[in-house]
Amino acid sequence: MLVHIVFAHPSHESFTGTVLGAFCDGLAEAGQRYTMSDLYRMGFDPVLDATQYERESTYQAAWPVPDDVAAEQAKLDAADAWVFVYPVWWTDCPAILKGWFDRVWSVGYAYEPGHVNANRALPHLVASMRPAKLALVLCTAGHTEAELRVSGCYQAMETTMMTDRIASRAAEKRFVVFGGSADVDHDAWAAQRVAHLDEARRLGRNLA
Repeated sequence: MLVHIVFAHPSHESFTGTVLGAFCDGLAEAGQRYTMSDLYRMGFDPVLDATQYERESTYQAAWPVPDDVAAEQAKLDAADAWVFVYPVWWTDCPAILKGWFDRVWSVGYAYEPGHVNANRALPHLVASMRPAKLALVLCTAGHTEAELRVSGCYQAMETTMMTDRIASRAAEKRFVVFGGSADVDHDAWAAQRVAHLDEARRLGRNLA
C-alpha cells in the first residue's frame, strides 16, 4: 500500500509534528511506503487566484490547472490511502490546508457539478480523481474529544472533513482527534500524550 500524507503545521517540533512522526514510525514498522506533502515546508500557495477562480466558478473542467495543483493531484492518484495530519485551529484545519482543498479539489478532478442553476444544464463532467481505499484524518486539539463533543465542535469538524471534503472520494474514512493538549494538569497531559502517540503509531502500523 502506498500512503500519501498531507501535513499542515509550521513546526515538526510541535505535538502535531510528534504525532506525524509516531504515525510514520508505525508505517515503517509495517513496511508501508509513503509520500508526503508538507505544506508549510513546500511553501504551498493556498490562495485561489483570479484565473483559477474563473476556472472553478464557470466549471471549465477542460482548462488546465496550475502546475502545483497538478502535482498534488498526481500524488493523490498514485496513493492507495490518504492521511491528513493537522492541528485544530478555531474548529477547523489551518488556512493552508483549507486553501489546499480549495485549489486541489478542482472541478473535473474532485467533483462533477450537475448544473450552474435551475435553468441552465451543464454538459456531463466526469471527475478524474482516483478514489482512495482509505482516508484517515489525524488532528490535534487543545480540548479533549469529550469537551469537543459537548460543545458540538467535534461533530462540526467531522462533518466538514468527512462528509463534505472526503465524502465518497474514499471507500473508507476515519476521523481521529488527539485532544487535551491545553490541560493545565501537566501530569495528566503527559500521560495522555503518551497514549496519543502510542495510538498514532498503532494506526500507522495497522493501516493496511
